[in-house]
Amino acid sequence: MQLLLRFDTDDRAAFRTAYDASREDRDQAGLTQLQLWEETDAPDRVWALFAVTDRDRAAAWLAREGALDRHVAAMQAHFLATA
Repeated sequence: MQLLLRFDTDDRAAFRTAYDASREDRDQAGLTQLQLWEETDAPDRVWALFAVTDRDRAAAWLAREGALDRHVAAMQAHFLATA
């Protein structure tokens, strides 16, 4: 299973600093970053793709991820399975 996240940030540089600092929390939630993209047509939009080992832990991480809150105006999360 994968998790695709879209972050609409208030400040992409500040978001990236907070995001990079939260790696241990993501690891503990069973999330492995596969890819990180910065959208070319929307400079404050960042996409992340993760492998998910435990959906419940990943969902709990999404619910409590406070370190990024002050830099994120909106976030969309999509759990995906290979078709």
